[in-house]
Parts: sequence; structure tokens; C-alpha cells
Amino acid sequence: MTKEEVLQSLAIETDSKLIMTVIDGIGGLPVRGKTELEAAKIPNLDRLASKSICGLIDPISYGITPGSGPSHLALFGYDPFRFEIGRGVMEALGIGLKLTEEDLTARGNFATIDENGIIVDRRAGRISTEKNQEICQFLQNEIREVDGIRVSIYPGKEHRFVIVFQGEGLKDNLIDADPQKDGKKAKGTESLTAEAQRTAEIVNAYLKKATEALKLFHPANTILLRGFSKIPNIPSMFERFKLKPAAIATYPMYRGLARLVGMDVLETGETLRDEVETLKNNFNRYDFFYIHFKKTDSAGEDGDFKKKVKAIEEIDRILPSILKLKPDVLVVTGDHSTPAVLKSHSWHPNPILLYSKYTRPDGIRRFTERQCQKGQLGRFPAMEIIPLMLANGLKLKKFGA
Repeated sequence: MTKEEVLQSLAIETDSKLIMTVIDGIGGLPVRGKTELEAAKIPNLDRLASKSICGLIDPISYGITPGSGPSHLALFGYDPFRFEIGRGVMEALGIGLKLTEEDLTARGNFATIDENGIIVDRRAGRISTEKNQEICQFLQNEIREVDGIRVSIYPGKEHRFVIVFQGEGLKDNLIDADPQKDGKKAKGTESLTAEAQRTAEIVNAYLKKATEALKLFHPANTILLRGFSKIPNIPSMFERFKLKPAAIATYPMYRGLARLVGMDVLETGETLRDEVETLKNNFNRYDFFYIHFKKTDSAGEDGDFKKKVKAIEEIDRILPSILKLKPDVLVVTGDHSTPAVLKSHSWHPNPILLYSKYTRPDGIRRFTERQCQKGQLGRFPAMEIIPLMLANGLKLKKFGA
């Protein structure tokens, strides 16, 4: 039997409640000697760490900088090398779209290019969601199909949107039509296989038409597409772990990923307090909760060290409301590191704490990267978090005689 098969055979249903709190992009790098976590005033997280077991997790593997998709898959107990899920599918499911096996999806950004086609702002100044909706409606009216393939565009938050190509023979073996950094020339996609050549031509024809149509919408005068993908076949968390899981997240991509692994995605408001209130209101309905906090990652990507510190402190202030629910197992960690000094995701391991009445506390006094590396959990793959949570929730039978 494989390790996955063994774990599936050992999992049992119980009444114990498990909460996985994901502080997006939590890990950092020192600025003037301190990381964002070390600079933050987080008495509640520090107190919880002193009662927990701590360590560091590698989202994917040593030295690999993860995207949000694979790093979350690992948190949910899935091998990100085996279950590769495109960003487009996650975004599409996250906003509630119904996809067929034929549909090709991609995540999009409105962006700003100059007269030479150089990207000067990949996020178009973070245009308002309302402006995004207006532009998406305009594009939908202007470009309904390309070469017999129907094209639909759906607004997301701020500069983000989802695009769906519908028709026969579409392939997802495409590179991103997004150079990923400002200062580079906007580009189309390319096919990775001969079978995907027609699909690449259709996408590039759409990109050309869209950029022409958007001339009057500066700063949102072009679009970038990445994460071309089709819906995969992936087992649910109930099938694998006998969990009845629910997700509380505000951003579409994380909601979409949660749906893919069989979580019920709960409707919630935009604030941290809204998310915690949703947790309270549904606490008796499920036995596993994934709750996601985004602000830390956004601040890190903006290179705003102080803003990320404040976001961490805001989460710390909301933590007692989660603890009042008295979960049997509580994990606090991140999906990846987003150091403000790098303005991007990084390969650095994330701090983690696991609290339950069946642990032997480390005596760690601060929930920081350097303190957690001294904890008894050591440094381990993120995929192992779910088995640890199941064990501490008494949701695993004994293996062997």
C-alpha cells in the first residue's frame, strides 16, 4: 500500500473539531534585524505558541518557490507534484462558475502598458472592483468569440478577472501570457505541444483584440493571462480523510481550490471579524475548517513591511475569538513566505504551531521564524500537517497489529 492508501484506511469520523488558520505569506526576511513577525506585537499568538508544538514547514520542497495553488494543496494533504491544478480553474470555481471538461480557463489581470508595449503596472493601479466590472462587461460585448470558440470574461476583485474559452479541442498545454514583472514587454502565449497550437493562436487573437478595444480604458489598457487550465480529477477530503470540511476565504482562488478538494465554501464578509463570525455560526456543522487571511500576502507583495506587520497584529487581535470556540486542534501557519524585502513569494519555510490537549508544549515564547525552528516539530513538508491534525483529533486508527 502507498502512504496515501494507508492514511485513507486509518481515517475515521469523530466529533472532534479541527481548525487550520492560514495567514497568507506569513514568513518574512529581516529588515533592520527583524522579520515582520519579529517586529509585530502579537501577544496572543506568542501565548498560544507557548502552549503548542512548533516548527517550520516547506510548502513544496527545499528551494522551490510555490504558487498559492500548490502550496495550499500541500496544506490540505495533497502531493502538489501529483495533483497539479491550474490557477484559472481555481479562480473560476472560486467565483462559482460551472465548468465542463472541455472548458479552458485562465486567470487574468488588467494591466498598464506604454506606447512601446512595455508593462509599467501589472495591476493597472489596482483599479476598483466596480471599474473592473464595467470593463469586463465592455469586453464581453465587444468580443464574444474567436474562430468559433466562445469567450466569456468574469470580473473578480480589483484588477483580477477570470476568462473561459468554450469549444471543442481546446488544450491547456500553454505558457503564461504574462511576463510576471513590470518593465518587461507584454507577450502572448505559446503552445507546449503541437496539439495546443490552435489553442495558442485563439488566445493570442483574443489578446490582440482586447488590447485594441481597451485603448480608452487607461490605466487598464491591456490584459495578462496565466494559469491556463482545465478541470482535473481529484479525490475529496472526505474520501481521503473522512473529514466534513468547510472553507472561509474572501478571495476567489482560495474558494475555488477549497471546492476542488470537496470543501463547502461558506459565504462570508470582507473583514477578519466577518470571517471569524462565519466560523462561529457554522462551528457545529463541520469538523474541519480552513480559514484564510489574505492581507499579509498583499502587503508583502507590495513591499510594505510596516503594512504587513500591522496585518499580522490585526490577526493576532482576532485570535481570542477563535480560541473561544475551543477547537480540539488548532493550527496556525502560512501557505508560503512573502517577504516584503522581495515583494514576492519565496522559498523560505513558514512557522507553524499546532495546539491540542495531546501535545507536549515546546516552551517556545514567540511565534516567529527563528523561535519556531527550535520547536519539536522541526522542519517538515506541509503535506504532513493534515495527518498531525487528524492524530491530535483522534481521527486515525492504529496502523498494524
